[in-house]
Amino acid sequence: MSKDCTIQDVFHRFYPSFKSTHSISPAQRKAAYHIMNCKTGAFGVNVSVCEDCGCMSVHYNSCRDRCCPMCQEFSKEKWVDARREDILDAPYFHVVFTVPEELNPIIYNNQKFLYTALYHAASDTLSELAADSKYLGTDIGYICILHTWGSTMNFHPHIHAIVLGGELDVKNHWKDNGKEFFLPIKVISKIFRGKYMAELKQLWENDRL
Repeated sequence: MSKDCTIQDVFHRFYPSFKSTHSISPAQRKAAYHIMNCKTGAFGVNVSVCEDCGCMSVHYNSCRDRCCPMCQEFSKEKWVDARREDILDAPYFHVVFTVPEELNPIIYNNQKFLYTALYHAASDTLSELAADSKYLGTDIGYICILHTWGSTMNFHPHIHAIVLGGELDVKNHWKDNGKEFFLPIKVISKIFRGKYMAELKQLWENDRL
């Protein structure tokens, strides 16, 4: 395909054959429909007429689907700019929390409970370890964002966390480790795994799954 092709072009060319050979969820089918019909007139149009010359312009409405890169780019940039206003002049780190793919069928069929458990486990892990004096010894700030698909559009629930690399201590003094991440990855993995499994077992014992 041409290097100038869009995501919409890709969907128009490959989606018909893809859906005939793959199992597609209603949510995925809806997203594909939106992407293929974004700014084509399928979602209505706006017509502008110049009061001086009578020149008419037709603007096709976008789909506004959060999965569509053709109409959500501006919204994304606005969100990024807003987040820049919130951050401090301090180190930040990117941490990803994932679960074994063997749990995917259980999570897919219990999304409300197990997405909540994913947030709880990730948040509690970061807060607990950061408060430990041998790592940082203070509370930290972080943003957690749930993703439910992977790079190949497969079901892959995981959480991205943007972690502030420092914080004010009880004496109002700033503490950080500079550009070096302050939590051991193996320890994060162990604690997170234990917390998520504990919530999963509790839900099972309470007949919530």
